[in-house]
Amino acid sequence: MNRSGHSDLPLHYGKVPAWLSERMARLGGAICEAIILDYGRPALMSRFSDPFWFQSFGCVLGMDWHSSGITTSVLGALKRSLKPMEKDLGIYVCGGRGKHSRKTPQELLTVGYRTGLNGAELAKCSRLSAKIDNTAIQDGYQLYLHSFIVTDSGEWVVVQQGMNNDNGMARRYHWHSKNIQSFVNEPHTAVCGQNHGKILNLVDATAESSRDGILNLTQEKPIHILEEARKLTMPRHHEVRAKDVNLKRLGSILATAQDSELRDFESLLLLKGLGPRTLQSLALVSEVIHGTPSRFSDPARFSFAHGGKDGYPFPVPTFTYDETIETLKNAVDKAKIDRSDKRRAIQSLTKVSQQNEKGFQVEEGGFDRLLEEENRMSYAYGGRTVDAWAQPPMDDKKTGQLSLF
Repeated sequence: MNRSGHSDLPLHYGKVPAWLSERMARLGGAICEAIILDYGRPALMSRFSDPFWFQSFGCVLGMDWHSSGITTSVLGALKRSLKPMEKDLGIYVCGGRGKHSRKTPQELLTVGYRTGLNGAELAKCSRLSAKIDNTAIQDGYQLYLHSFIVTDSGEWVVVQQGMNNDNGMARRYHWHSKNIQSFVNEPHTAVCGQNHGKILNLVDATAESSRDGILNLTQEKPIHILEEARKLTMPRHHEVRAKDVNLKRLGSILATAQDSELRDFESLLLLKGLGPRTLQSLALVSEVIHGTPSRFSDPARFSFAHGGKDGYPFPVPTFTYDETIETLKNAVDKAKIDRSDKRRAIQSLTKVSQQNEKGFQVEEGGFDRLLEEENRMSYAYGGRTVDAWAQPPMDDKKTGQLSLF
């Protein structure tokens, strides 16, 4: 069993507005389809189990870049968007938040009936993974969300989240069924997070004697802390700051969208008619689909695709968002009938951006100018937050240049 990692996130409350939720479902579903088409279901499951990729995925969908709300909203959007396609894609999303999490075992029994999988065994895995993170691992976080994603071949991922009301943080846990050995003896690669001292870890190998009787578990002393593995701890500040972003990578994305010579590549000409702002979003979406794990160390960068619902780093550009969805969905649909030129063109955006990173220089103050210009031009892209539409500046001076160099 691989415990893939965790994320620590500031607790955020509130509801995702319908205008954003619907777009998240459409774009999220199209991204999942594209990954399955290009790399297969196991690759998508591996990405779900990576806390850095998952956070980047939520950012590119327009959620607040650092908050706990990414988990709930992304999983909810995926459940809605993948449900109509679950038989064709061979992937099923079960569970959710609160009362929906308690329905997970029954949903898995239904999946088992439809696919021939052992639904009872899947339900058992669901219960055990929740028990381990909620009870056997006592780190101060109580689960309130549990989602179980399973393929028709039996591979599964658990994404679940707990909250700690004392420190105002949420913690997301990722599980992957690959190479499962045991739930009760070293099931994790790590139990990780900000070190607050010893924790109760009853699934450590040295706690074998404590597991002899479940009624005696809580009487044993916590005797071991596992070493930290990959972890993602998000800051409490809401705005996106330069230190939160790999500026070289972000700058290369902007250059790819702006540079006419780069856009003259034969493959990119297939995306003609799309403006620089939409190409900027598509390049970041392309990296979520095609990027390797090392490319997701700065999830905040992906919020420069479609902003955030609270206006950080800028309002959600709804016109650009819709054009991104239409372009990607069209590419995926055509790929199903072997017309994949546009799909390859979207993939090439990642390659060109990465090539453009070599020797890329970020000009001092470029990040601040980028934020200023994105917010200035937000109204022209249909910028919207939970509170209002973006308004044009008083002088209405359009430059259309978004640059870090």
